[in-house]
Amino acid sequence: MWLVDLWAERHIADAQRNGEFDYLPGQGEPLMLDDDSAVPEELRAGYRLLKNAGCLPPELEQRKEALALVDLLKGIHKEDERYQELSRRLALMELKLRQAGISTDFMRGEYAEKLIDRFNEE
Repeated sequence: MWLVDLWAERHIADAQRNGEFDYLPGQGEPLMLDDDSAVPEELRAGYRLLKNAGCLPPELEQRKEALALVDLLKGIHKEDERYQELSRRLALMELKLRQAGISTDFMRGEYAEKLIDRFNEE
């Protein structure tokens, strides 16, 4: 074990003995852990740090931006001067996503509609 690991373990054990972990929110409840079994073990800590910092892979960041543009377009009238500019930005974003091999069905809500139809059939 590394020196830092030993130091951390000693401080954790001291805190437990002193009752510093008693009565914390969520005490006694199961932990909600992310399933990171598909991520190689040596990358898990780095990925978790990036996720907790709010960093996304570029393709997910583009997807998030595209959804924000769709929401903006839903909220303004077609006569609004900003509508054309936002439409152009959305079309460009859709082209970039398609070139990256990412389906753009999520932008039109087709997937959600298919799921709803499927659940209604059953």
